[in-house]
Amino acid sequence: MSLEYQCPLCSKSLTKTQNTLRCESNHSFDFAKEGYVNLLPVQNKNSKQPGDSLEMVQARRTFLEQGFYAFLQQALSDITSTIKGNNIIDLGCGEGFYTHAIANNTQAQVYGVDISKSAIKYAAKRYPNCSFSVASISQAPFKEGFADILISVFAPLFTKELDRLAKPNATLVVASPGPWHLKELKAYIYQSVSEHTKVDVPEGFTETHQDLITQQVTLSINDVRNLIMMTPFAWKFRPEHWETLEEKGEHHVTLSFYITQFQKA
Repeated sequence: MSLEYQCPLCSKSLTKTQNTLRCESNHSFDFAKEGYVNLLPVQNKNSKQPGDSLEMVQARRTFLEQGFYAFLQQALSDITSTIKGNNIIDLGCGEGFYTHAIANNTQAQVYGVDISKSAIKYAAKRYPNCSFSVASISQAPFKEGFADILISVFAPLFTKELDRLAKPNATLVVASPGPWHLKELKAYIYQSVSEHTKVDVPEGFTETHQDLITQQVTLSINDVRNLIMMTPFAWKFRPEHWETLEEKGEHHVTLSFYITQFQKA
């Protein structure tokens, strides 16, 4: 299948010639040796290195390779395999852990988009069955109505952009934390651990189905460290919290996820 990207500068279609994407306005973007293309204009960066740092990417990669989130990966792959369509976009795909599993189970063209160059570099190098780009998921490099399926795994939901990208009757699949996801680890930093709530229905979509999947796992201290480092609350862990974690050693942790399906209204 041919790649179908939109120029992030003028919104015109990009055509691939050899190792370069170019639009009618002569804006060009070269593919990196790993196989991804950087479609994030400098003026759209919020920092020198936006998105997850290399340290976070490495921690998440190491943790996911242990297979603890494999049941979520399988569930997403199973769901998307039953939905017909030509184009799937994984918005905020990270290192491609879920993206490539989805691609292995579908005939559709699968695109992975993330603002972290470190994450996309790793994904493209390891998973050639997907098309990866560095870009903002709030301004994804695709034309209006391009996607038959949109995937969001723990990523922000930009409602207007989701509505723009989705074809009529397209499916949006969102993975978000279940009620007591990581409650044992959060107890170290919060006096009272609150339940996670379900995601709101994005404007322009209707909810069609929701699953809650949960597993209890036993993690070594190295696994716990990597898991914390890949989560948003890592910065809340102070030295005394880490010391307590180290003293305990093994941890029994709840992994819980909502998988919610929406349809473009």
